[in-house]
Amino acid sequence: QVQLVESGGGLVQAGGSLRLSCAASGVIFRTNTMGWYLLPPGKQPALVATVTSDGSTNYANSVRGRFTISRDNAKNTVYLQMNSLKPEDTAVYYCNMRQWSGTFYEYWGQGTQVTVSS
Repeated sequence: QVQLVESGGGLVQAGGSLRLSCAASGVIFRTNTMGWYLLPPGKQPALVATVTSDGSTNYANSVRGRFTISRDNAKNTVYLQMNSLKPEDTAVYYCNMRQWSGTFYEYWGQGTQVTVSS
């Protein structure tokens, strides 16, 4: 019903920057939350950042001040500007959307690899 397509990952040096994007298509309701998560094996999804359709943001403490999440509601697209990257940021970043229309729906993107070298 909803497809999330991610792009923007890659290999960068420590201290560098990347900008991830995630475009949603399908049946998108006006109120929703989009964001970025890590999916560590055997554990619950780990928050990186989320943003609601009205602009409220939430960040993991480890990225606050370095990463900025934003969205374009007209394009149903969410972005993650990643600055001052550290090797420990290396991971697959997954886009997520949550929305409610009688039933709670959650969707995941395919993941995009971010690798930060030292």
